[in-house]
Amino acid sequence: MIFRPSSTTRLLGLSALTLLSTSVLAQTPLPSYYYGGVSVGQSQTRLDEGALTRHQLGASTGITGTNSDERDTAYKVFLGYQFNRYLALEGGYFDLGEGSFTTDTTTPLGSLSGKLKTRGWSLDLVGSLPVTPKFSVLGRIGAQHGRTKAEYSGTGLAVPAFPSDSKTQTNYKYGAGLQYELTPSVLVRGEWERYRVSNVADGRHAVNVASVSLVFPFGRAMQPAPRQEVAAAPYVAPPPAPMPAPVVVPAEPVPQRVSFSAESLFGFDKEQIRPEGQRDLDTFTQSLQGAQYDTIQITGHTDRLGSSEYNQRLSERRAMAVKNYLVTVRGLEASRITATGLGETQPVTRAEDCVGERRTAALVACLQPDRRVDVDVKGTR
Repeated sequence: MIFRPSSTTRLLGLSALTLLSTSVLAQTPLPSYYYGGVSVGQSQTRLDEGALTRHQLGASTGITGTNSDERDTAYKVFLGYQFNRYLALEGGYFDLGEGSFTTDTTTPLGSLSGKLKTRGWSLDLVGSLPVTPKFSVLGRIGAQHGRTKAEYSGTGLAVPAFPSDSKTQTNYKYGAGLQYELTPSVLVRGEWERYRVSNVADGRHAVNVASVSLVFPFGRAMQPAPRQEVAAAPYVAPPPAPMPAPVVVPAEPVPQRVSFSAESLFGFDKEQIRPEGQRDLDTFTQSLQGAQYDTIQITGHTDRLGSSEYNQRLSERRAMAVKNYLVTVRGLEASRITATGLGETQPVTRAEDCVGERRTAALVACLQPDRRVDVDVKGTR
């Protein structure tokens, strides 16, 4: 808000409200960046104990019982490049832990124990589906080049044919999970992944991993929000020379405006005021203390994405939400406040600068200045 200036006090009020209107439009991170991370979780190795036993002792081996321990700790370290909000390329080194088993046999009489470990390298395409500005659903698919090492020992007549063996093989992997941005420099993930690896014998088995990851973006530049223009203070002409019995005509109150970013007040495509937006409106109402104003006009605007009918209704609901907050929470007089919505009819961006009609991350960012709520105050200090 800017009041009609006529003294030093009024100019100070103008400066304070100019800072408010620019701080509401916070900086946002650019979507492309490099990142690194570490992941720790639990693995489950799906072993075929019978096939592994017969590979070591012979196809006619009689098995009477099996005991297995398929769970262990797994970890991964990785580097990646986020091309945009929806796609990244990620490579890393993984250790899937160990799976072990013991089988009791009759022919030959005895028992066989084995354990298998897999380590290797992976390369994935990671897709992201943003649900909110900070929360995303992840999906990944890729290839992994892993080395599985097996060690066997026996009791009685059960003597393994290959006590120690290993095999390196390239197979596929895939997974899904969730990601949340704690800060622009720290992300947290929860994921489930399946690796298809060699069992060293004559086949493959699956290893499932449930993990939690910390991701650290680096070189992540910040994109400044579009600069908001604030109306310059009107020029006040010096008073004329004194005349007998002058008639003083009060100047017509000049409407002044504060523009609030819709993302700051509500979030993208929302109409409930966020805590950050409440703080901005609280600062705005504090600047009205001691002011004499006639009316406050609240006008909601949207960008051109979506249907005109939907955008019109959204702009009206946002304007009414701001009015309700100023009246019910901040105690302003309802009869002096009007709220209207103009939808997408008064953009501040130019069509040639923001090309396209299909919603993309780049177009949404370009049209950000159009999504706003203007508050016009008509009055004097």
